[in-house]
Amino acid sequence: MSTLFDVAGKVVLVTGGSRGIGEMIARGFVDAGAKVYISSRKAEVCEALATELSVNGGTCIAIPADLSTEAECRRLADEISQRESRLDVLVNNAGATWGAPMAETDEVAFERVLALNVKGVFHLTKFLRPLLEAAGTPDSPARVINIGSIDGIHVPIMETYAYSTSKAAVHQLTRHLARALAPKVTVNAIAPGPFESKMMRATLDAFGDSIAAGAPMKRIGRPDDMAGTAIFLSSRAASYITGVILPVDGGIATIG
Repeated sequence: MSTLFDVAGKVVLVTGGSRGIGEMIARGFVDAGAKVYISSRKAEVCEALATELSVNGGTCIAIPADLSTEAECRRLADEISQRESRLDVLVNNAGATWGAPMAETDEVAFERVLALNVKGVFHLTKFLRPLLEAAGTPDSPARVINIGSIDGIHVPIMETYAYSTSKAAVHQLTRHLARALAPKVTVNAIAPGPFESKMMRATLDAFGDSIAAGAPMKRIGRPDDMAGTAIFLSSRAASYITGVILPVDGGIATIG
């Protein structure tokens, strides 16, 4: 039982790992003894966080990339494969949002959001499949964790048409990949509710108190809520779970 949730020594890649939910997850894995790669578009931010997380014996390595293109997904996968013979956990967190009235939501909005949130998840997983399968067995599979959203489960109040559509697509892509990659790799999705992040900052500044009051658990998500869920899905405790969309939202989407 003492090793049921142990992820020490695992090799982990967290995309969009330099801030927000990605940073929460990356910090959790480093603290739990994993070797963590983080990637994001802004090289200086990515490098600064990797340096910070590597203090006191942690291991965090930055590889900046813009995962909205297939070529960059391939480059990131190639760089990981040059450094590692296996990848135990891939966290597809890099994402973009867009909020605007229907009349102002155009092709640019949909293309930008779908390219990163959906196509980026697919292409990076595709290119990293050999490393994931090298790490996994039917008894101890490698893990892919896609970051969806409760906005892909229920209809959001905000006019985020491209974003909510993309996250619903991530959830279905998760199920499809889970079937394709079993039994050596499990694929699950976390669907976060409100958490303190740059993406949510304006919404929480304006409506944070009312969102918390309306949530069954009466609060906003904390970093350890997100890190703990990702570590659980990556541990032996979750080795028989695949194709699941797990809301981490204090009950907002399911019982709120």
